[in-house]
Amino acid sequence: MFEAKIIFGIDISKDTFDVMDSLGNHYQFFNKTSDFSKFLKLLNKQSHCVMEATGYYHYRLAYFLKNHNIAVSVENPLSIKRFIQMKLSRIKTDKSDAKMICLYGQERDLKLWTDYSHNQLQCLQCIRLLDFFTKQCTALKNKIQAEETLGVPCKVVLRSLKRCLKNIQKEKLRVETSLSAMIGDEYLGLIRKLQTIPGIGPRTAFMLVVQTNGFKPFETSGQLCSYCGITPVIRQSGSSFKGRTRISKMGSAKLRNLLFLCSFTACKSNKACKNLYERLVNKGKSKKLALIAVCNKLLRQAFAIAKSGMVYNEDYDDG
Repeated sequence: MFEAKIIFGIDISKDTFDVMDSLGNHYQFFNKTSDFSKFLKLLNKQSHCVMEATGYYHYRLAYFLKNHNIAVSVENPLSIKRFIQMKLSRIKTDKSDAKMICLYGQERDLKLWTDYSHNQLQCLQCIRLLDFFTKQCTALKNKIQAEETLGVPCKVVLRSLKRCLKNIQKEKLRVETSLSAMIGDEYLGLIRKLQTIPGIGPRTAFMLVVQTNGFKPFETSGQLCSYCGITPVIRQSGSSFKGRTRISKMGSAKLRNLLFLCSFTACKSNKACKNLYERLVNKGKSKKLALIAVCNKLLRQAFAIAKSGMVYNEDYDDG
């Protein structure tokens, strides 16, 4: 006999998470593994847990539930916010939010959550740490240079700064070695090929390969651009309102920022990107819009390389 699914709306914060099921029952737990197990006792194979993406707070619970074969959906916070506004709710508490998330789950066609694999998460953490180390090295080098410009620099200060810099550089090298081992030979080869694209540097190549799982989930370059959140969103209503076209900004903000930085170099050294940028600017388009178009072009070039296995060829135009 068919058994209806029970939706569990979850409002999660740093320390606790509130749960409201479709039967009207409310629970509250601490956001820690021991309470995850308590919550698990309320669930069965017909349960479907719905939560919103709340920075890093939802990850542990989402992975815990997924690893125990519980259906999980992690929804865009903006979608849930608009849903609550549509319901004209005037109450704002953790319990009421859990109730509205549960109602959202009952009225929407939910997609199961598929996030990064364990290895991808490990790689992304390494990349973020390398970014942190790079910023620290730059700050220490600037500080050393500033101290050395003094007429009589303090030797104690200089030695301490140089020791710190040396230690961070050693740690950075260790992390880079570990990251290379995690990614594997297949992806390292792809990363090297991506770096043949003028404008794409090591950091962006690593982020692209890790976040997209080697471009495997995508069948077209358009899907890749949508995933990265740099496709345009048209805002128009009737004949009286026509808002400025913006990008969707879905997906990784870090990856978008890296691509945007790459676009400046690509406009100078990448033939296809340079032609695209100049053509749009000459048409009267804003420079920012032209740079976003260059980001799209870079992604399409990266996709072509990933799927063909070839290195960059400036005489090839992918349209």
